[in-house]
Amino acid sequence: MSAGKNAGDRGKAKRAAITSRSRIHLVRFRQLAAIGLVFACAACATAPSSQGAASIKVGALFPLSGPQAPLAKQEYAGVQIARDFVNADGGVAGAPIALVTKDLTAAGDASARVQELKAQGVQAILGSYSSSLSMPVSAQAQSRGMLYWEAGAVADQLTGRGFPLVFRVGATGQNLGTMSSHFAATVLAPRLNKSAWSLRMAIVHNLDGYPTSVASAVAQQAAIEGIQVVANVVYDAHAPDWPSVLAQVRTARPDILVLSSYIADGVDFRRAMLKSGLHVDAFIGSTMAQCVPDFGAMLGADAIGVFASDRPPHGFNPSALNQTGLAVYTRFANAYRREFGADPTEESLAGFSAGWTLFHYVMPRAHDLGASATAAAARSLDLPDGTLANGAGVKFADTPEAMGQNTRAASVIWQWQGVRHSVTVYPPVFATGTPGFIPLPR
Repeated sequence: MSAGKNAGDRGKAKRAAITSRSRIHLVRFRQLAAIGLVFACAACATAPSSQGAASIKVGALFPLSGPQAPLAKQEYAGVQIARDFVNADGGVAGAPIALVTKDLTAAGDASARVQELKAQGVQAILGSYSSSLSMPVSAQAQSRGMLYWEAGAVADQLTGRGFPLVFRVGATGQNLGTMSSHFAATVLAPRLNKSAWSLRMAIVHNLDGYPTSVASAVAQQAAIEGIQVVANVVYDAHAPDWPSVLAQVRTARPDILVLSSYIADGVDFRRAMLKSGLHVDAFIGSTMAQCVPDFGAMLGADAIGVFASDRPPHGFNPSALNQTGLAVYTRFANAYRREFGADPTEESLAGFSAGWTLFHYVMPRAHDLGASATAAAARSLDLPDGTLANGAGVKFADTPEAMGQNTRAASVIWQWQGVRHSVTVYPPVFATGTPGFIPLPR
């Protein structure tokens, strides 16, 4: 092929990429503008109702400004929809829920924000999207005798401290890491005509706490499945030495590579891997970083074939839901589309599922709405898989090492099978397609 044709193809690809990014940004702009309008109206939502003191104040702490705001606002929007549904259904014993919302962008401000909410009569706090914020907020809430209810963050440590007033409905980093190795052993190994114990796995991870904890879960489950971990390579995302990282992986000759990263370093790693010519038969992103639209948008065709361990996204197989779950998912999806003109996002689904569990299931069961009584009501819940809108059930752990963690949280594997097109492929009950591109073309 001539150099001129190569240059022409690159030019066309670049123009196509710019056009697709423009469309993505336009859709995102419209969606975030709508979400921003909802947040701007939060004062209306948190004002006393016509029933005055009868309203139930629930704190909401999210990074609603700054770099984390775009996805955090989506999670918060899901919480708001859950609030709206419960209020439309008559509230909690007739009392409407009023969200007392505060912006939180820095971990150092957690103590002040929690104290402000306590002074306003709040007994329970929903938050906080990011593990770096959720950890200090939950600790401050526990120390003040307030309930903390996680809407989306996945760091294992959140529910690993034995705090009896801290709960999380969604998946943990351990869930995501465990799912990655289990999928490798049960699905990828047969497709590669190998046994699980003949698979060679390399784990590459960012040295930060969250990616490290997920990578540890990957390694633990690999050992259970009999997979050989032939390399465990650590890098610093602030100063990554990709040639060194890739040389270590190449020397180990893995069949499967599992990456635990954030978004930017995940994209950089994949680009460096392709540039170096390193090839593996399968690539799994284990920390949700490979799941966000930006990963697919930035990499384009280079993302195709990559698997991602994730919470259930919009559009999973509805057979994962029982009758109750399907009804509430349909109601939520319709409300989200009416409000924002787009399908629900993964973050909004996580926020809704967390808020719905607290507002619809837990609070009505509590003999009063103090933190201890609400926590006791939460621990009494026993909902089968498929009951929540994201396909999960609910049963909270009461052991110190996982206190308050939902043991029926849902997680899935999905795969980029086209440019900006992904398909849920595992577990089968959630799947909307089958795994492809095995072995990975490049």
